[in-house]
Amino acid sequence: MTTAFLAHGAATPVHLGRLLELAPDFAAAHAVKGLFYALLGRRELLAEAGAALSQADALLQGANPRERGLVDALRHVLAGNLTHAVGSLEAVLAAAPSDTLAMKLSHALRFVLGDGTGMRHSIEAVLPHYADDHAGRGYLLGCHAFALEETGEYARAALTGRAALTLAPDDAWGLHAVAHVHDMTADAKGGLDWLDGREQAWAHCNNFRFHVWWHKALMMLDLGRTDAALDLYDSQIRAEKTDDYRDISNATSLLCRLELDGVDVGDRWEELADLSETRTEDGCLIFADLHYLLALSHENRDEAVARMMARLSADAERSTNDVEMRMAVPGLNAAKGLEAFGDGDYHLAFAALSRARPHMQHAGGSHAQRDVFERLTIDAGLRAGQFANVEVLLADRTARRGGHEDGYAAARRQMIARAAASACRQGATA
Repeated sequence: MTTAFLAHGAATPVHLGRLLELAPDFAAAHAVKGLFYALLGRRELLAEAGAALSQADALLQGANPRERGLVDALRHVLAGNLTHAVGSLEAVLAAAPSDTLAMKLSHALRFVLGDGTGMRHSIEAVLPHYADDHAGRGYLLGCHAFALEETGEYARAALTGRAALTLAPDDAWGLHAVAHVHDMTADAKGGLDWLDGREQAWAHCNNFRFHVWWHKALMMLDLGRTDAALDLYDSQIRAEKTDDYRDISNATSLLCRLELDGVDVGDRWEELADLSETRTEDGCLIFADLHYLLALSHENRDEAVARMMARLSADAERSTNDVEMRMAVPGLNAAKGLEAFGDGDYHLAFAALSRARPHMQHAGGSHAQRDVFERLTIDAGLRAGQFANVEVLLADRTARRGGHEDGYAAARRQMIARAAASACRQGATA
């Protein structure tokens, strides 16, 4: 089960089910089941996660510290205290640094929290305890590669990710970490070269495989191959019309990027808005909510937008745990900005998104995933005529990428230059 989980394998639930059949009194297995449910970010599945916690609690008598740590992690996740859940898993790792399951769970929760620095510290603390023959070393290196990329160590991340694939050819996470490096260093061609021919490294995956195809589509978009990007959207990224928030985020963010570059995406938004209308009350993750809102505001689903904004405000007002605090910051300003962008009020959108921008890391996900909100902020500023402010944002975005300017940034600089030249001509003829 652990190896399948490390590889994001579609068979992970099957293996976990078999484990529970063979060891129904194993508290840790029930805790892992609950954590898997909770990480899906769906309100209706929290009851299943809660039931798993109850079963695990009933089996704790005589349990060892590792089992107790996993059960405590689930308890904290269900209370919305993901930081405390990470603490429970780190306690397990302190006692058993080579516990690969606890390592990957901590990594996954820190990813949801947007804690790239903590992700890296966690991996580097246990790295010396993984000998070359450790069965999980390749997957650990894949996690290290991703943490290095998210903290700006692009060259080391690329080398580490390649090493991960050498040891674990099915390490889709390590493969995708290298794809992130190509995204952040504006090397779309190199990214396509990296992914082409390595499809078997993610073919076995659960819906994570759609996310790897999403990366390939982003690379195509940066190279101006918009038709190819749309073909991938239809044939791979939305091959299954699920309402899993990770699939919705892939789809909405790609369509948004395409439209910001002037591409007509047809009626593809409609099914995403239909699905998002049913998720307005989830409130499990602000990352998910913002992508649902992208679809709803784009399609002018005003009632659904109003429901989501009301729920976000209520969650933000409580702010009693990690999830609710992120609904408040950056959630409310980001949501107001998306709503305003959908309404065509670009001054308001730019103002609200700019207020959210310094805190967007806390929305979770990766730099590449959050970049859709960066692009919307910049494009709102352009449409509002805030050219000087946009130039500052573009410079900061490029600096965060190690000084590498991608096609998106270059095109926006050209827009600003054309606007300035036009203003000069108008001034000369006035």
